[in-house]
Amino acid sequence: MIKRLTFSLLILGLFSCRQITHKNERIGKDEVKITWVENLSGDFSFRNNWDYPEGVYMNEFGQLSCDGICPPETDRMKDENGKILRDSLTAFYRLVDTTHKFYSIHSEARCYEWAGTNFISANKVSVDTVACFTANNAATHTSLNLKIANDKCIPTIELNSITNAGTKTYSYKRGAIKIDKNMWDKGVLKAEFDFEFNHQESSKEPMYWKGKIYTSINAK
Repeated sequence: MIKRLTFSLLILGLFSCRQITHKNERIGKDEVKITWVENLSGDFSFRNNWDYPEGVYMNEFGQLSCDGICPPETDRMKDENGKILRDSLTAFYRLVDTTHKFYSIHSEARCYEWAGTNFISANKVSVDTVACFTANNAATHTSLNLKIANDKCIPTIELNSITNAGTKTYSYKRGAIKIDKNMWDKGVLKAEFDFEFNHQESSKEPMYWKGKIYTSINAK
């Protein structure tokens, strides 16, 4: 009887370790309760993909060059065909960041002025709070923002429109987020989320953002 009871308690303990939740947490209407799991499964292979910083590309001469978002002094380091002058190569690459930027988010969304993003930053802003935001680019002017504090997450969408709409914030309506506790303790945000947001412009089409995150948490 004692052996059976011990075995049953062991199985129950192993099962309960797979998902870590806290039932007595008060959740506001703009907050979502985090589901902590010990090992978040799924395909996170997107983190092995990378790109150069925006504006950096390989020119016809086999050189990493930049266009649009470049320090103005780099224009004087190219000839009329856009080739970087040999004696300016070292100085050029001191000014232009050509490092590989590994993807940190894989997501899909329905929101305004959004054409996709592959990068999200996570920054520790206090002992128990991490703030996250996705990177905008030339075609995407909408950012997913997450404020993670203890067992709560506050998701918002921030629109910095290029039209007369200006800046707008869309609050969380419903959804869920799972975070890998083991990776979190190692300073990595590994998460899966599915959020819907409030918006006044159209009630027929939901505004949503869902996907996966894998990124290091920058220390305060």
